[in-house]
Amino acid sequence: MNGHMQPESGAGTVAAVIVAAGRGLRAGAGLPKQYRSLGGEPVVRRSLRAFAAHPALRLVQPVIHADDGERYRDAAAGLPLLAPVGGGAGRQQSVLAGLEALAPHAPEIVLVHDAARPFVSAGLIGRAIEAARRHGAAVPALPLTDTVKTVDAGGRVTGTLERAALRSVQTPQAFSFAALFAAHRQAAAAGQTAFTDDAALAEWAGLDVHVFDGEAANVKMTTTDDFARAEAMASLGASLGDVRTGNGFDVHAFGDGDHVVIGGIRIAHDRALTGHSDADVGLHALVDAILGALADGDIGSHFPPSDPQWRGAASDQFLAYAAERVAARGGVIAHLDLTVVCEQPKIGPHRDAMRTRIAQIAGLPVDRVAVKATTSERLGFTGRGEGIAAYATATVRLPWA
Repeated sequence: MNGHMQPESGAGTVAAVIVAAGRGLRAGAGLPKQYRSLGGEPVVRRSLRAFAAHPALRLVQPVIHADDGERYRDAAAGLPLLAPVGGGAGRQQSVLAGLEALAPHAPEIVLVHDAARPFVSAGLIGRAIEAARRHGAAVPALPLTDTVKTVDAGGRVTGTLERAALRSVQTPQAFSFAALFAAHRQAAAAGQTAFTDDAALAEWAGLDVHVFDGEAANVKMTTTDDFARAEAMASLGASLGDVRTGNGFDVHAFGDGDHVVIGGIRIAHDRALTGHSDADVGLHALVDAILGALADGDIGSHFPPSDPQWRGAASDQFLAYAAERVAARGGVIAHLDLTVVCEQPKIGPHRDAMRTRIAQIAGLPVDRVAVKATTSERLGFTGRGEGIAAYATATVRLPWA
């Protein structure tokens, strides 16, 4: 193995196959496209790092060309990855090789991603995992904005397609590992080797494939023009010099119940927090901190408690919405810091689970999320055990207007 990834197995494990065995001939002469420099580092490293850093992923299986061993070692140095395996004659065969390598670990979910998509975000990876768990087979997709025509061999237009029902599809594509592995082996045994992506193979095998929201920035490096545009995108990170800090505060009183939800984690307790949604005091404070950094109102202005659709709602959707507001402005969340103030329940045993869950929802590496807990020394309403308070700070980087 490269780095320090410890293989895990069994139910709940999420794995990824990163396909990096192609030659990339359309990208022009020189190195295979996945090893070309983009913003000062190889394309493939950007893709590998995105998956290796995601808190929900436990196994990252690279698939490389037999001629690229040395290039790969240099590009992947220090990343926590499984040992690479050699690819096949085409993409489909390479994916199967990656699945074969993962089979002894028996993961529950597998994501398949093209290494030539170096701008994949943590948020997109998180949505892929959730979609796989919900549907068993799902792909990121974008609605088409251009009109699409069919043409004959002579270049004559023969029809116009209804674009409302069309989507352009990206990776990572997400599946139940067992179902995708079986479909790939079935296709290989039947001599079906011309599928252009795993979704097409899954459809052929009879799986129902669903779509979830892709990202316009998740572009694939194919031509020299793609690399020129990607260099501009890579340089954008250096231009996110508008650093914003927002603060959030929330409080909820105790009522009848047998658990509380804090930081996205359910904790058994002899009382519950009262509120219009699930009363997750930690996530509510974080949402207000992010919105504050954006100067974009507060949680109540976006999710009014008077609106019955939010009654009992899970607060993870509020945090995901706030994170999407940052992305929509071309920015990134650099850090989230949450402090929970209460006498009971004890937060310490759940701190890491909260960090992981917050990172998943907001699309961040877990090392960019801090969770702390304190008491108020039995002073005030928290000291009297009447409720829980939370303070949050969000650091957001935006491009200069």
